[in-house]
Amino acid sequence: MNTEQISKAGDVLSMNYTGRLEDGTVFDSNVDPAFGHAEPFEFTLGAGRVIAGWDEGLVGMKVGEKKTLTIPPEKGYGDRDMGKIPPNSTLIFEVELLEINPTK
Repeated sequence: MNTEQISKAGDVLSMNYTGRLEDGTVFDSNVDPAFGHAEPFEFTLGAGRVIAGWDEGLVGMKVGEKKTLTIPPEKGYGDRDMGKIPPNSTLIFEVELLEINPTK
């Protein structure tokens, strides 16, 4: 019997991540203390609380798995100016799934 957890919509995920632009500029990270929030990031998968590229790209991950998500603008922030993220940017996230708290 396989008891390994796989992420699905509705699960609360605990993640480490670093976000970069295509030119390599890091715009956010929870593993770099310079960004001021060096703790795991938690959110409910599929609840629309993160960009669509995360809600879609993190389904099916296993605890401990690392993945690179390349997110086109339409699944990221689109044509909005997000400060460190220019409009119509493709985003590259290095993510690591630390924990899954499944829905009951």
